[in-house]
Amino acid sequence: MKIAVTGAYGQLGGELCRQLGDGAVPLDIDTLDLTDGPGIAKRFRDLKPQAVINCAAYTQVDQAEKEPGVCRAVNVTAVEHLARACRQLDCPLVQISTDYVFHGEADRRAPYRESDSPSPQSVYAQTKLAGERSAAQNAKHLIVRTCGLYARPADERASHFVKTMLRLGSTRSELRIVADQHCTPSYVPHVARAVLFLAGVTSRGPAPWGVYHVVNDGATTWFDFAREIFRQADMELSLQPITTVEYGAPAARPPYSVLDTTKYHALGGPPMPDWKAALAEYIQQWKRPRHGGP
Repeated sequence: MKIAVTGAYGQLGGELCRQLGDGAVPLDIDTLDLTDGPGIAKRFRDLKPQAVINCAAYTQVDQAEKEPGVCRAVNVTAVEHLARACRQLDCPLVQISTDYVFHGEADRRAPYRESDSPSPQSVYAQTKLAGERSAAQNAKHLIVRTCGLYARPADERASHFVKTMLRLGSTRSELRIVADQHCTPSYVPHVARAVLFLAGVTSRGPAPWGVYHVVNDGATTWFDFAREIFRQADMELSLQPITTVEYGAPAARPPYSVLDTTKYHALGGPPMPDWKAALAEYIQQWKRPRHGGP
């Protein structure tokens, strides 16, 4: 299969291309202008991909509050162009979305199902939900919501929470971490293989069109996630829990955005390991060069 992957320089896009190998057509800002509708249509007519996976997104959650127009152009208008091009080719579109589409009341403890109504708070979250609806304009669509992605240690371009914690942990003895946001950080290789399963690349055919939640199993907070990172990395730090209000980020975050993956797993796709086991896989690879391993 020939699969077009937009946002190919990002964490998930890069991993999808890695797993697809020669089947991937990597596309990013230097090879495809997602704001150019006619240009997208022509490019895809020439490529004739069997599917398009859109990993391109404006993901600077706080900066989006200052430049909503730029955020909307990437997260909504570009998806409209992609959906139109895919519709013309009768080609499936896989749109990557986020747990942030849910409001996540502080007292909620039931993971969100695909059938639950989104209620996004921030500009970023609102545009991602609008992007989902744009993708759905193409009848053959899969919308995959995920959370807190962190790529392989070998992905030097990637910027994510685990890498940041390990970097700060090597220079500081104390950190303050938000402890009142519940979610499920997810390891990119696991998410990527699930996406390829849903798209029909590694299965007998694509999943029924619609929305799917794909995250590692279980739930945690950023504070507990950081604590587990340092435990597995054999790093001793003093961690101080703080609230979202104390952190003071410009954009609102959902206090609870754990996603239910029952719908995905009912299809028999590759299992999504528990978040601690997923982190252990990352840390094991991270430790190898430090100890002279392969």
